[in-house]
Amino acid sequence: MSAAEALRRLPAVDRVLQHPEVRAAVERGDLPRPAVVEAAREVLERIRSRVREGGGDVPGLDEVARQTLARAGRRVAPRLGRVINATGVVLHTNLGRAPLAEEAREALLRAAGYCNVEFRLATGERGHRHEVVEEVLRELTGAEAACVVNNNAAAVLLGLSALARDREVVVSRGELVEIGGSFRVPDVMAQSGAVLREVGTTNKTHLDDYERAIGPDTALLLKVHTSNYRILGFTASVPAADLVRLARAHGLAVMEDLGSGCFVDLAGVGVEPEPTVAEAVAAGVDLVTFSGDKLLGGPQAGILVGRRAAVDACARHPLMRALRPDKLTLAALEATLGLYRDPTRVLERVPALRMLSASLGELEARARGLARELAERVGSRAEVGMARDVSRVGGGALPLAELPTWVVEIRPAGGGVSELEARLRRRRPPVVGRVREGVLVLDPRTVETEEEADLVEAVARALDSTEEQR
Repeated sequence: MSAAEALRRLPAVDRVLQHPEVRAAVERGDLPRPAVVEAAREVLERIRSRVREGGGDVPGLDEVARQTLARAGRRVAPRLGRVINATGVVLHTNLGRAPLAEEAREALLRAAGYCNVEFRLATGERGHRHEVVEEVLRELTGAEAACVVNNNAAAVLLGLSALARDREVVVSRGELVEIGGSFRVPDVMAQSGAVLREVGTTNKTHLDDYERAIGPDTALLLKVHTSNYRILGFTASVPAADLVRLARAHGLAVMEDLGSGCFVDLAGVGVEPEPTVAEAVAAGVDLVTFSGDKLLGGPQAGILVGRRAAVDACARHPLMRALRPDKLTLAALEATLGLYRDPTRVLERVPALRMLSASLGELEARARGLARELAERVGSRAEVGMARDVSRVGGGALPLAELPTWVVEIRPAGGGVSELEARLRRRRPPVVGRVREGVLVLDPRTVETEEEADLVEAVARALDSTEEQR
């Protein structure tokens, strides 16, 4: 049969739409008609292209309808959805960084409708959205005031714009960091209108370097925590408290970008020490900025705390309108911060902290249980084992930290680990692991206990699919 003859057998779009299963899906409201029409056109065009290239016969109407429904379903399916993170990277930037606590998820639902985000219920007057979290931030950090924007880069931009526009900001060369997405401190500073004044060297900066740089145009001394990299060896940097004393002597302000931000002593749970927000505030820093969705374990947000004059200058700045957070961010942030009021339970309630502080014994027991269940389910289709490994903090935080862990290793019979990994990514819910030397690696540190059954089921079904394809 020639290509022209084969193409004449191809059903028209209208005929596909009248197929009983397609028509029923549209009438039930499962799929919107425009999406089905577009999907049918795309399916038919793919078939035409394949036939013209000598790629086979024209499928029957039932098969065309099946492909149309599948394509339309993919078109209208939500792009964002739950993912089982089995990579062992706790603050996985590509997977949304910190998973929210149950309390924060409930707060999102409460605030999804009308809510009192800028309304004082006690007086009936208009309020300010920063009031939602300012009190708890002051309580937890010791700061005089606080406000919130949509991420930490925005917080840095706002702080520099409010405190140092058209004036000089002195910063160490060793702290001119680049954060995710190629955003660099010098670029953010240029956008703020502040003038960069670099001091010291890449590996060493001393207090007198800052002092020599201070002049009549200086507005601010800036300290940037190198949260996403470390310079090791022959190094020196100036503590925030020393910068504050120098700044006070010259009538200047100090701003510190802590990057990840941290409210608890991570060294107490066996993780590399990280400066806390409360320590920066106690040192006298005028304005401290940090992220909400990293070590704090909340939603994406940029948080500014410090002295009242500095924070108020930021809150009143015209940029605040463009950078302010929405009600859902504030709701989730308030709920997350509330968990820190009980230091005895915060490591249990905030998922990121719970994952970071998980003991090696706990992880070994969970890996052993997963390996046993998987071995029973997959049988001879794969070799399942356990191994010692390391997890990572991720999210540009604690770059040198290696968290000892136990992982499950899966080696499909006959190879095909890349195909297995791809099939797991395409499942609902998707499972994301790591591939290493022909083995799929699953780290239980970043898998919630209630997700383990879904993980086992996903791997078993993905291996069935791999076997069928062979």
